[in-house]
Amino acid sequence: MRNFACSFVLCALLMPSPAMAARPMITDDARVVDPQSCQLESWAKRNRNSTEYWALPGCSPAENLELTLGGAITREDGASQNTDLMMQAKALFKPLETNSYGYGLVVGYAQHPRLDNNSSMVGNAYAYVPVSASLFSDKLILHANLGALHDKEKSRTDMTWGFGSEIPLAGKLDLITETYGDHRSRPYYQAGLRYWLVQDRVQIDTTYGNRMHNNSDERWLSIGLRLLSAPLW
Repeated sequence: MRNFACSFVLCALLMPSPAMAARPMITDDARVVDPQSCQLESWAKRNRNSTEYWALPGCSPAENLELTLGGAITREDGASQNTDLMMQAKALFKPLETNSYGYGLVVGYAQHPRLDNNSSMVGNAYAYVPVSASLFSDKLILHANLGALHDKEKSRTDMTWGFGSEIPLAGKLDLITETYGDHRSRPYYQAGLRYWLVQDRVQIDTTYGNRMHNNSDERWLSIGLRLLSAPLW
């Protein structure tokens, strides 16, 4: 299964995507960027036989609303090509606050040009509910997603889910852990570190992931950069 489809369109179970409980998580959170502000989430993901280069710009045109449009280029067997395009909208009904909870709704659509035929576009529509909870004055933040992904190529709909956590370690450094998947196959897991180079503006991260009870065939490593703007209009 293609990496992007497995992670439910980037950040989104859910992957997508995203697509995101702020890079590098696939499990989404009940947060959006500040109103009239934008962000760029970018990362490189090294798989067994390929490397993905992602860029997902997103903006908040209104309070509690975030729109994302982006995609990826994959290098496989020495070739470069567009492999994923996605668009997503996230609306919050209750934003996450310290020692409280938040929830919302995400809907999106992704296209995956087939590797064997670039002119053939396969589209997947998805939707899910992100729920987040802040515990112990933000010393532990939990995320849960539940949704569905319609696989157009296979003419079926899969239930998707994800559970994740954010734990501050020291200063600007966070530990992130998560597991996610669908009701038809073994789940994935991912763990990593996230660090603010400039608080609330520039963030870097790195992760390791794999499928549960699997050897090295589906493992990956990623490094990412997230940029956030002040209000732009």
